[in-house]
Amino acid sequence: MELSIALMLGLATCTMVLALFNQQLTFLNLFKAQNFLTDEAPIISMHVSRLVGKADRFRLHDSVGDALTGANPRTTASPVVVLNFRQPDGSMRATILSFENRGSGPALYYYIVPTTGVLGAPQWAITKSPSNVVFSMVQGILRMTLTGPRGEQIIYSGTMQQ
Repeated sequence: MELSIALMLGLATCTMVLALFNQQLTFLNLFKAQNFLTDEAPIISMHVSRLVGKADRFRLHDSVGDALTGANPRTTASPVVVLNFRQPDGSMRATILSFENRGSGPALYYYIVPTTGVLGAPQWAITKSPSNVVFSMVQGILRMTLTGPRGEQIIYSGTMQQ
């Protein structure tokens, strides 16, 4: 009788420990999903909105090659956007935001287009966390749709400076 009671108490304890462990795993998964939304997404928003807010105009493209040459501009959703900035001397300078895979997984990259027109490596990887980034134009407003690593979707909108 005493052995049966001890065995039942041991099984009840094991059941409670497994339930607590399962609950901790669930909380950890929720934390990871919220971590992208609360920590990284606002930083991405800040950087992209600063760039877009200072741009004089933009153009959507399907590839970095098309963006560099100005070929095949699009009005549909695209992984690449060219932002043009007016310099103090009146000339224009371009940068490219591109969501692409450069061999180490997909990332949102920032390029400064040199005056020579020969594009090298990106100056900066803004983020490597999203599973997809798409730029689109809605009634003349640039929109960036960011899909997070767990399928969450955030849409940022910005206008050019006037």
